[in-house]
Amino acid sequence: MLLRDIAAALSAPYVGDGEIEIVGIADPAHVNEAGEARTSRLALAMTGEAVAALTTCDARAAVVTTGCDVPLDRFDAVIEVELPRAALAVLTKLFDHPPQIAPAIHPSAVVAPDAVIAEGAGVGPLAVVGARARVGPGTMIHAHVTIGANATIGRDCLIHAGARIGDRVRIGDRVVLHHNVSIGADGFSFVAPEPASAQDAGLLRIHSIGTVVLEDDVEVGANSAIDRATLAATRVGRNTKIDNLVQIGHNVEIGESCLICGMVGISGSVKIGDRVVLGGAVGIADHVTIGSDAKIAARSAVAGDVPPNAVMAGVPAVPRGRAFEQIRLVGRLRSLYTTVAELKTRVRDLEQGLKQGLGSAGETGADKPPES
Repeated sequence: MLLRDIAAALSAPYVGDGEIEIVGIADPAHVNEAGEARTSRLALAMTGEAVAALTTCDARAAVVTTGCDVPLDRFDAVIEVELPRAALAVLTKLFDHPPQIAPAIHPSAVVAPDAVIAEGAGVGPLAVVGARARVGPGTMIHAHVTIGANATIGRDCLIHAGARIGDRVRIGDRVVLHHNVSIGADGFSFVAPEPASAQDAGLLRIHSIGTVVLEDDVEVGANSAIDRATLAATRVGRNTKIDNLVQIGHNVEIGESCLICGMVGISGSVKIGDRVVLGGAVGIADHVTIGSDAKIAARSAVAGDVPPNAVMAGVPAVPRGRAFEQIRLVGRLRSLYTTVAELKTRVRDLEQGLKQGLGSAGETGADKPPES
């Protein structure tokens, strides 16, 4: 791409030669590792550490944050951006090389006769598409993916190798499912006929005859699992992003534009509002409601409802200020124990001194002659 076109995609100003041809992007500290292509790399210097590395890299052009102290005379062109993370999202999309397959059905794929594969969709090697399933235009189904009967997948989706999509699952447009995702397995729901005799009678499965709905622009990370509902639908709202190794139980409802980080576990029938952020390894008990715009710190255990806009942390999760206070108090326990031990010693010494003083006074009183 030409540098001026990159600047236009970023909606950002540039100074210098806009006709420089850019073949890739790189951290300034690693630009020189690109060999002969190093001068055609765009150096991304949007942190202090990266800016410092600009003095030794051979790139002809750089992207910097507005206001950074950058040696501009070293470069033929510089683009200035206001929001570095947003710029990084644009730049990585421009230079990404996503896995591609031909917009056709591979000869080794197994597609049911009554399945509908739209024009422009691709089905990769050894993929399986079940009866009456529908795949929208522009959607790429990679190798070893299985799609159940009556499942529906929208347009321009990307389904990576090994993903499993169950019967009757409904997936919107531009959804991304990464490797080995499971969408629509049975929920974890069992009951004992009589609690007193559960060991003898065994556990009865409550079957999951509902489905899963992923709305438009949802992304699900590798090896994550979203279980189907018992009767209705487990639902993930538009534009929500789910990391790797996340478990979402049956009957869960997740709102729009949520961020769910790795190893989160969401129990059955949880309701989550819009724009909620769940840090890594957060655990949420069943039937909990989390309000919109709430944030839960990593490794927290949510045992009760969370109001909108709350920031929670800890085990069990409490408001962040209270959680930090608890951490500070725990950190002071050692000095508290030392202080208490010292006080006990002083009290014991005082008690012994008082006893000795009383004993001496008693002896002195016994020797005195009686008053006349």
